[in-house]
Amino acid sequence: MSITIVYTVITLSAIGTLSAVVLYFVAQKFKVYEDPRIDQVEAALPGANCGGCGHAGCRAFAEACVKENDLSNLFCPVGGNECMSGVAGILGLEAVKKDPRVAVVRCNGTCEYRPKTSNFDGATTCAIASSLYSGETDCQYGCLGFGDCVVVCDFDAIHMNPVTGLPEVIDEKCVACGACVEACPKMLIELRKKFPKERKIYVACRNEDKGGQARKACQVACIGCSKCEKECAYDAITIANNLAFIDSDKCKLCRKCVSVCPTNAIIEVNFPPRKIQKETTESTTVNQ
Repeated sequence: MSITIVYTVITLSAIGTLSAVVLYFVAQKFKVYEDPRIDQVEAALPGANCGGCGHAGCRAFAEACVKENDLSNLFCPVGGNECMSGVAGILGLEAVKKDPRVAVVRCNGTCEYRPKTSNFDGATTCAIASSLYSGETDCQYGCLGFGDCVVVCDFDAIHMNPVTGLPEVIDEKCVACGACVEACPKMLIELRKKFPKERKIYVACRNEDKGGQARKACQVACIGCSKCEKECAYDAITIANNLAFIDSDKCKLCRKCVSVCPTNAIIEVNFPPRKIQKETTESTTVNQ
């Protein structure tokens, strides 16, 4: 009986030893080397895992940075230039500075300017509503107002205004991750250059219908008249599909395009009050 036990112990020990040897060689054969710099880069990132960099998360972004010899096509919008400078220092590369961006809602079709002509009785999400019909107004390009952009924002940077029925971005909280851009089925949200003092000039309209039809659907719709394009001295405005677009990277914030827009489709934000009216009044008084 004791000999049987000894044989059993020896057999099991041999099997265990052989298994360990096999597992060792298998592990050596299929082991994956991971660059220790990946952990260092990940630690330098903000850890938001928002996907704004175009990768699945901070870990995936760190892996991409380590693999590349050039960081010009890699950027963390949450961490910004300071963060990328730290990443570049770890990898011994040069960081390319980029202008900060901020989300902008390109629709000014409030209830005042774009009245409802129908009622939607269904799931209150923009994605579902957009797949079923054009909207509760005559503008098929306008905001649906169900707040999909608000739901996907992890930074509490966008809210629905109960009065206007439109989403509003809080610039101080926006990190330009692009989640709201992807969530909007009407493609109304855009990441634009962030100017000092949070100033903005942009065309708050995406209506591609011809002038008369667009204006009938919304009082502040762009009608593609080209007046703003002709007024711009910096080649920052283009007209395509009956719609004006202002390139924020070229715009100098001169505001001349705002003055010539006949429908007030171009929005200016956080600028000091204009003095044109006062100067005109004084000029009229002198002439009299």
